[in-house]
Amino acid sequence: MSYKTLEHATDAIIEVTADSLSEAFQIAGISVIETILDISKVDENYTKKIQVKGKDHKYLLYNWLEEMIILTITEGFAGKKISLNISENNEGFTINAEIIGEKIDLKKHDFKVEIKSPTFHDMRIEQNKKITMRYLLDL
Repeated sequence: MSYKTLEHATDAIIEVTADSLSEAFQIAGISVIETILDISKVDENYTKKIQVKGKDHKYLLYNWLEEMIILTITEGFAGKKISLNISENNEGFTINAEIIGEKIDLKKHDFKVEIKSPTFHDMRIEQNKKITMRYLLDL
């Protein structure tokens, strides 16, 4: 459904609220991209497929956030839309995702800030009637 950035002196703390776990991970991915650049200026020209694994939901979230940072900062791909599904097996969880966007143009996409990495500090995933995630991005 949505996310908000909470007050922090030096880093970004993001809180996501969604109806399902898949939607929460989708929103979390978008939150990373929007922290880095202006997603409203991204065109939908290319599709990237990625797979992320984690032994539990927290490791899956950490690895997912890290992959979004790598895709954006290292590979220079500006995502705009994300579709994904989450599956579970005896080794943990897997996200298979498609990210639609284009190659980053620093002038066009208004680069905001570089994210160094996600952290496990104060990471939360609560599953009640809605899914709530909270995570810290080290800027």
